[in-house]
Amino acid sequence: MLLEELVREFADNVAAQTDAIWRGDAATGNKHAKKYSAAFDKLREQGDAGREAMTVLLQHPGMDVRVMAAAYLLRYRTQDARSVLEEAAKEEGFVPFKAAQALKRWEEGTWALDPE
Repeated sequence: MLLEELVREFADNVAAQTDAIWRGDAATGNKHAKKYSAAFDKLREQGDAGREAMTVLLQHPGMDVRVMAAAYLLRYRTQDARSVLEEAAKEEGFVPFKAAQALKRWEEGTWALDPE
């Protein structure tokens, strides 16, 4: 699978998870979470080329996609990812809460979405 396809799979499943959560459908949301996590794992298998391919999502129009990509890219693109998360965390709602939690885990040293 091409890197761009994996990036699109990641983004599409983040958006689908958000839609499922808003509908109150946690089971479907969890299925989409597994799919975007698997897409990231495949990107990681490509090393920094896979991570670099994901950086386009830091500019994604959907805040949910930007925040999730930033959460996964914190180690690889720390400054850019933190900027996305800090900006989102200024808002209110579910996605800004997730951004704040990612930053908190990073600061605590418990973040582990993409270990070295």
